[in-house]
Parts: sequence; structure tokens; C-alpha cells
Amino acid sequence: MYDIIIMGGGPAGVAAGIYAKRAGMNAVIFEKMFIGGQIAITSELENYPGFGDPVTGADFALALFTQCNNIGVPIINEEITSVNLQDDIKKVTTEKGEYEAKAVIIATGASVRKLGLPEEDRYVGRGVSYCATCDGSFYKDKVVALQGGGNTAVTEAIYLSSIAKKVYVIHRRDTFRASSVLIDKMNSKENIEIIINSSVAKIIGDDKVRAVDIKNNITEEINQLDIDGLFVAIGRIPDTRFMDYEFMDERGYIKTDSDLNVGIKGVYAAGDVVVKKLRQVVTAVADGAVAATSAIEYVEQH
Repeated sequence: MYDIIIMGGGPAGVAAGIYAKRAGMNAVIFEKMFIGGQIAITSELENYPGFGDPVTGADFALALFTQCNNIGVPIINEEITSVNLQDDIKKVTTEKGEYEAKAVIIATGASVRKLGLPEEDRYVGRGVSYCATCDGSFYKDKVVALQGGGNTAVTEAIYLSSIAKKVYVIHRRDTFRASSVLIDKMNSKENIEIIINSSVAKIIGDDKVRAVDIKNNITEEINQLDIDGLFVAIGRIPDTRFMDYEFMDERGYIKTDSDLNVGIKGVYAAGDVVVKKLRQVVTAVADGAVAATSAIEYVEQH
């Protein structure tokens, strides 16, 4: 039996593992794919404190993996299929077996909701991005398009308008779901052009994105739009589909207190899976440290 099981090997999970191991805990990280999570497929990371120059997401993920190995945090590459968190001894089940722990940290993250186009994955990091604050600086004085209509999409469009020469905002409806304050601010930007009742139907490029086909959802007319980059902001999907607890909101995100406890003794959550304002590497790492500290105190007291 482990002291702490950490579910997820992204920045939050790794930070939790490092803190737990350094405190003498018998802790383990479960990661179904590779250490780093979403950051591993990010082209470059340049807003994380301590790096004078941008670092690729892959290099950052490798550094996380190396640090786990150096400190001695074990990593089990198995996908979690179910959990039992109510009892004093927590049980985590994977496709290969069942594991027990005194405390659990849920750091499974959230996956971006993709457009679902066949060529989409090919251009991730080569013109397709899901984070304007992460990748916007690469498009200074260039032309970009953004698909989405919620608060996040409009906020990212406003952010991009201060960097890019032109921003096309493509929305599948004729009205935006974002707040009126954000919509008014977006409408005030001279370099933002709004295309309503439309969706990106195809991504066109060679070694990188060069254009997109835009389909009008009413007339079904298709027009090609020459761009340098495409940002997708149509929501995220928290990776909590394998469990059903009251601490999850209607979207599947996890509600916590200030100690990142979910309302069940010995169970904590950290990173993008948590209900929060900002989902970035820096906030995920901070969450991991806080959740681990709370879990360590719980284990020591019980």
C-alpha cells in the first residue's frame, strides 16, 4: 500500500510527486501516456519563470521526467479505469490491477476540445494552437483565425489583437456566449473581424498552416481564408470521465477548498482538472505543491 497515489503525470502531478517524495512519503504517479501531459505537445513555453529563453514543451516534459527519476518518484504507465475514494483506504483500479493508498491526489488534467478535423493533429505546433497566452507571441504582425464564442475565446481574441496584425474570430452561431463586457471590448478592436454562423471546415498547409476553409453553416458556402495560424477555443474536457462524485461540477471539473481537498478525507485535486480561473503550467505546479503538502499532513496525522 502506498502513502499517496498521484493520478496524472503532468506538471501538477510531478510537482506533487516531488514534494511527497522529499517528505519521505511512499508515493507513486500513475500516467497513462507520458510525463508532461498537455505541455509535452506545446511548441514552446516562454512564460514560465526561470527560463531566459523559450523551452520546447517536449524538453520541459523531459526535464520533468528526469527530475522524477533523479528523486526516485516511481511512475506506473497504466490507465486508471475506476476509483473508490470514500473509504479510509483509497483504491485505484487500472486495466492491469488494483492499488491502495492512504491518500490520493487527482491531477488528471483537462484535454482541449478539438475541432475534429482529420488534418488537425498534423498541424499542432505548426500553426494550430489551443492556447493564445502560450503561443500568441509567435504570431506578431501576422494573420490568425480563432474558432470559438465563449468567454475564453473572446478573451483570447482580444489578447491576440494586441499581437497579430489581423484576427478573424469564427463563431458557429450568430450570437456569442461571452459576457457583454468582453464582446464590447472585442468589437472595439479595429483589427478583429468577426465571421458568424461559420465553422472551420478544413485546415490547409504544407510544413505549416497556410489557410483554412470556412463553411457558412446556413448557406453551406465555403470560402478560403489565408492565415498564418489557427487558434481553437471551443472548450476543454476534464479527464474525470472514469469517476462520478459530488465534488465534480456539471462539466466534470473538481471543486476544492483552499487546501485543495475535495470534501473527502485524504482526497485532493490539483492542476487543470480543478475549478479555477487560470489553467497554466505555473498554476498547475503550485497546485501540485499545495495538494501534496495537504496530503502529507493528512497521512502523518492518520
